[in-house]
Amino acid sequence: MKKIISTVLFCATSLAFAASAAPTPEAKAAYKAANETATANAKASMPKCDSLSGNPKDVCVAEVKAAEKTAKAEAEATYKGTDKARAAARKDVANANYDVAKTKCGSMTGNDKDVCIKEAKSAKIAATEDAKADKKIADIRKDASEDKMEAEYKVAKEKCDALAGDAKDACMKQVKATFKK
Repeated sequence: MKKIISTVLFCATSLAFAASAAPTPEAKAAYKAANETATANAKASMPKCDSLSGNPKDVCVAEVKAAEKTAKAEAEATYKGTDKARAAARKDVANANYDVAKTKCGSMTGNDKDVCIKEAKSAKIAATEDAKADKKIADIRKDASEDKMEAEYKVAKEKCDALAGDAKDACMKQVKATFKK
């Protein structure tokens, strides 16, 4: 019974945390501020790129844009607070990094350029697949948690069935309150 109660408390705390992670007006303001900061930082960094020319300038611009995309993607993931949003942010970061790496390859020629582009694409695919795998793992853990909670509910309910009268009613009331079934 102690194990059930501790598990229930853990799950209730987790659910309370998840519910508190829902977007609030403060979270929305922080998200908006993070986006504005990312845009302002990008605008402030662009003049450094203007003094360059050729591929170094292209790389500089790509790095500034990647930094802006990364900051915005992370802000959105934090604001939404879901596994799906975090996975999407990681994919956005992978795409931004790929764009920078591909731009850096632009100054190369021949086989060096081909290898550089393939390395960049390989890194992008690895990061994207890692993001997908992390999301799948999070989904599996969520499903497992729900299955465990359901099993614990059934056990607690079965224990109440051994009682009779007011004791059984009180037990069932406690189980239902604990598991919010």
